[in-house]
This record gives sequence, structure tokens and C-alpha cells, in this order.
Amino acid sequence: MSASTERPALPDGVTVFERGWLSANNILLRGPDGSALIDSGYASHSAQTLALVGQALGGQPLDQLFNTHLHSDHCGGNAALQAAYPRLHTAIPPGEAELVRHWDEDRLSYQATGQHCPRFHFNAVLQPGQTLRLGAADWQVHAAPGHDPHSVVFFEPATRTLISADALWQTGFGVVFPELEGESAFDAVGATLDLIESLAPRTVIPGHGAVFHDAPAALEVARRRLDGFQRQPDKHQQYATKVLLKFKLLEWQQIDLPDLARWMQRTPYMVTAAQRQGQAPDGAWLRDLVGQLLASGAARLDGERLLNL
Repeated sequence: MSASTERPALPDGVTVFERGWLSANNILLRGPDGSALIDSGYASHSAQTLALVGQALGGQPLDQLFNTHLHSDHCGGNAALQAAYPRLHTAIPPGEAELVRHWDEDRLSYQATGQHCPRFHFNAVLQPGQTLRLGAADWQVHAAPGHDPHSVVFFEPATRTLISADALWQTGFGVVFPELEGESAFDAVGATLDLIESLAPRTVIPGHGAVFHDAPAALEVARRRLDGFQRQPDKHQQYATKVLLKFKLLEWQQIDLPDLARWMQRTPYMVTAAQRQGQAPDGAWLRDLVGQLLASGAARLDGERLLNL
């Protein structure tokens, strides 16, 4: 008898809204005790997030909102959801609670990345090691530093389902943001990959991209990528700047090159990246960065206007 090729099912009551790369995937969990959403997407996609959640709930309220981490593509829809559901209980990872309480955009990532996140509030802080009843199952909360030092992942042991955020994608993992600030974090990425391997998930719901079922293969890809970045940190810096520019281009869809140069000059991560190469965040450095996007097919030029592809 041949081995079964049937893919593992998601836990009962789990719906995954796979979003484009501007917004993180949203995971809706429904059960007898209410509903919960993990991650809320980017601010400019808030109307779509509300529509997806509202349609799935069929007029019932959303009870709880959780963020795996506080990058703008994962919590940018928080404010809109809180406005739509006034009784919504929101929990965020530990580490940045006071920054959110006082809305310190200089120390949150939004100012540094040149991204937008409407102010939101929270009711509780997630604690790694705790188990939460979400939807119809019990989910473990695990610390997952690296991409973000305060990130968490959620694991449901009965079906071995992992909500991995940006700690593991099918093709790698997210930009290691602490490294952009001069803080060592590649070892933390490796430790989080080791954690995921120890959990042995059968199903992975990543922060971006489709649900997948071959965690060992994804971990192998991620470790090769991490090894390359550790050997040549400049490659990570180059990758990160391209990702940040592509992210903004997804939001803008098109921008004139002079306006792009002005955005680069006032975006701290871009300024720092250019300075590390002894250049300014415009001129030759910017032309080279745009050229890399063009060569990869991520954008095209129409005269002096850069267009998203």
C-alpha cells in the first residue's frame, strides 16, 4: 500500500487569510468560547482586513486580537479592528509594552523603517511559556527572537501546528532587524530555528506565504540562508535595504525618483545602511539599489518614475 499523501488538517476552527507581502497573514481562530485573530496586516489594507474578518464571523464580534510582534505589517490593522470591535481584547508580546503605551515611534520600528502604523492600545502582554485557549484548541506561546527580539510564535501540540510569524518561512525568514541597528542577532535566529525543530511541526502557518507541511526542508533552507548572512553580513544589509524599499513600493505602487530620494534621506535605516558603505542615501547608492530591484524583476522604470511589479 502506498503512503498517504493527504496533507495534515489545520486545527478545528482555524482560518488562514493569506495576504500579499505588504500585509502579514491573518489567522482567525473560532471556538465555543469566542474568536481570536493573530496579526492584523498593514494599515493601508485595514479595510480588507475588516472585510475578511467580518465575513468569516458572519456578524459575530471578534473577541481577541494577538500580535506575534509589532512590525507594521503585523499590527497595522490593530487600530481599525479596535474601532470596529470596541470590546476587543488585545495582547502584544513583551518588551515593547511601554513604547506602545506612550506611542514612542522613535523607539518602535515605524520611524526607522519609514512605515506607517496607526496608534493602538493593548490590554495584556503575552508571556512565553503560557498556554492560551484560542478557538477550539490550546496554543503554547514561545519566544522567537531574531527577526524581532520580542517576537513570539504559537504552537498547537495536538495537531503540531505552528504559527511561525517571520521566524520561519518556506523560503527562509524575515530581515534580522537588530543587525541593522548594530546588535548581534544571528545567533538568536539560529536558536529560534532550533526551537522550531524541537517542536517538530507538521503544519506551518508563516507570517507571509502559503501554509506548508515540510518544516525540515524549510529549516534547511533557513539555516543555509543564515549561514550565508553570518559569513557575509554585508549581504544581509544589502538584502534588508532591498526588502525595505520593495515594501514601500508595494505601498506606493509608484513613485518619482526625486520623491524616492527624499524618502531615503529621512528614513533612518536607509541612511545608516548607506553610511556603512561610506555613501549618502541618494545618488549612486540609490541608483544601485533601484538597479537591483529592476534586475530582479521587482520593479520597472518609466522615465523618472519607479513602478512596482
